[in-house]
Amino acid sequence: MSDAPAIVLDRVTKHYGSGPGAVAAVVDVNLQVPSGEFVSVIGPSGSGKSTLLNLIAGLDTPTSGRVIVAGHDLAGLSQDERSDLRLQSIGIIFQGYNLFPEFTVEENVTCPLEFLGVRWREARRRAGEALQRVGIPGAAWNRTPLELSGGEQQRIAIARALATRPKLLLADEPTGNLDSHNGKVVLDLLRHLNVAEELTVVLVTHSAFAASYGPRTIELGDGRVVRDVRAPREPSSRVVPLRS
Repeated sequence: MSDAPAIVLDRVTKHYGSGPGAVAAVVDVNLQVPSGEFVSVIGPSGSGKSTLLNLIAGLDTPTSGRVIVAGHDLAGLSQDERSDLRLQSIGIIFQGYNLFPEFTVEENVTCPLEFLGVRWREARRRAGEALQRVGIPGAAWNRTPLELSGGEQQRIAIARALATRPKLLLADEPTGNLDSHNGKVVLDLLRHLNVAEELTVVLVTHSAFAASYGPRTIELGDGRVVRDVRAPREPSSRVVPLRS
């Protein structure tokens, strides 16, 4: 794990609206996430979890404070530059998968690579590599997402996030639409990517079970950090192997 932080939040506050009716979604948050760390952000609905993730992803901007990701102060970047940073350095996984239903599995994973200017043959190779990493068999690559289970669709979404070879993986309630078995498969995969490949992972969840997969848990309440706890990191030999 590198000593250089992957994420720095310096007194970050986010208000929605203005005047007396303004809603404080995130309040005076200070946070550092070292490269290679797995951080779970937990809290009830309305605690500011998703807002915090959107600020880190550069999908939203703070009312005050600084957000620094991969050494870039997001306030100093244009909207296009933030988009480029997401494309090149940040993988994002959503609860709702966000796959294109009319595209094949392979086409869904190659999409971000086309935006990066990767040639089609190389994009297909990298997409196949990512799909293999998440345990999606080749027989499924030419099928559409709706022909597959929810657990498989979420793993495809993870493969799409990995295909660009990001330094940081942001997961917003990635098990929220899954049953307990498929949820565990996805969590095992995130844990494997973090420990075996030292990928920085920030997992937003309302589930204490999901949060337990990370050695560090940050609890939010009313937009503030109310608890920041680190547990000993398990050795990579104890990481659950990937399953298809």
